[in-house]
Amino acid sequence: MKIKYNNTTYTIPKPFDECNFGSNPTKELTIMNRFNEPGFVQSAKLPAFAVAIYDTIIGAEATEDYKTMQHGLTWFQKNFTNAYYALLD
Repeated sequence: MKIKYNNTTYTIPKPFDECNFGSNPTKELTIMNRFNEPGFVQSAKLPAFAVAIYDTIIGAEATEDYKTMQHGLTWFQKNFTNAYYALLD
């Protein structure tokens, strides 16, 4: 899938067939680490297509679908390394 983000066109493999990037896949959203503690807040600004993948990872974890979860984590490590460490590591 080709997506233009930050004035660059990326060819980004969609890690899950069922993942919907929506009508505006490059709209930026800020995601907070779900394990934030007072005085130690981590967040990442991500395009909507990456948020969709993040949401799929969290859902896969909740349903114990570890194969899907690992596939998404690997995608994040490769494509959004800093966000991976702020949100998923």
